[in-house]
Amino acid sequence: MYNIQTLNKIAAIGTDIFDKTKYAIADAPENPDAIMVRSAAMHDMEFGSNLLAIARAGAGVNNIPVEKCAEQGICVFNTPGANANAVKELVIAGLLLSSRKIANALAWVPSLKNEGDQVGKLVEKGKSQFAGPEIKGKTLGIIGLGAIGILVANAAVSLGMKVVGTDPFLSVNAALKLSRKVTVVASQKEVFENADYISLHVPCTADTKGFINADAMASMKDGVRILNFARGELVDTASLLSALESGKVASYVTDFPNAEVIGVEGVVALPHLGASTPESEDNCAVMAANELIDYIEFGNIKNSVNLPDAEMNAVGTKICVIHKNVPEVIANLTSVISGSGANIENMLNKSKKDFAYTMIDATGKDIDDAIVAQLSGIANVIKVRVIK
Repeated sequence: MYNIQTLNKIAAIGTDIFDKTKYAIADAPENPDAIMVRSAAMHDMEFGSNLLAIARAGAGVNNIPVEKCAEQGICVFNTPGANANAVKELVIAGLLLSSRKIANALAWVPSLKNEGDQVGKLVEKGKSQFAGPEIKGKTLGIIGLGAIGILVANAAVSLGMKVVGTDPFLSVNAALKLSRKVTVVASQKEVFENADYISLHVPCTADTKGFINADAMASMKDGVRILNFARGELVDTASLLSALESGKVASYVTDFPNAEVIGVEGVVALPHLGASTPESEDNCAVMAANELIDYIEFGNIKNSVNLPDAEMNAVGTKICVIHKNVPEVIANLTSVISGSGANIENMLNKSKKDFAYTMIDATGKDIDDAIVAQLSGIANVIKVRVIK
């Protein structure tokens, strides 16, 4: 029986996928074999030696100590694309909110509650303060053409916008999903210089944190409108506030408010609503559950953020090894298995930065605890699993 811990409420459509004869789902089981999480902070958690995987029901993994997990042989999954449509729809709403001063208008109308017959006249007199441009014919710049960025780009094209985007990691498959009317450029600078609106769709890493700073905004058009539905830390707050005050930035719409931007003129701050739809929560839960099942039962990895994707069928016993991506490990693994009298029918090795994952299909010999101990004792081997 495998114990699956849920740190947040996970949609039942996802947890129901688990075969209850094999899995027990609980909020606080002893020694969980896997964890499903949404937003709960995990950086201060201690993990047991039998924890195999963590599945984040969502795209961002800032709440998970990804590197620490890799060092301990814990595979961390996310669910890319599962909430993409939900975020895309909110970004489109953000485009309109950034232009038409809808939020300010909504806040102003209740002030007319007690004006009786004068409401109509006051509306006509006061509406000019909320005027703003249409988005049709304007240029939307997209930084990051992943699952969400592509959907936003295509939707903006359908709304009559010109779209220019950039992504150094744009895959062939992703590019094929883009409208032919989207112009893909080589650099962020080209996006900054040409866009009336800029939408951010990149993860927050050491390289991207605060990359929307004073220099970046100086290269943008005067009166640019910036949409941030990715991560709050992508934008340097002090630089943003200066740009809003000077008029360089006309509007900033974010799904990640902080104390400094709340209440600032030109800022529309939403309470992290991007993936807050029942459809998104269901999609994420289903994908996370399937990722865990495929890994726990078959050793296959798809959508991991700290280990390489790897999938292999086996005719015999599948030996799954997480190890450092250094020389001699594979040679030592095959030496132990061959020396035991087992035959290696097939083998797959993939790497991701400092870590690697090797799957070996072994026949002709029972892979017992003694062989596993030998494999585990090899230098730079982190975790060994045998799936029969």
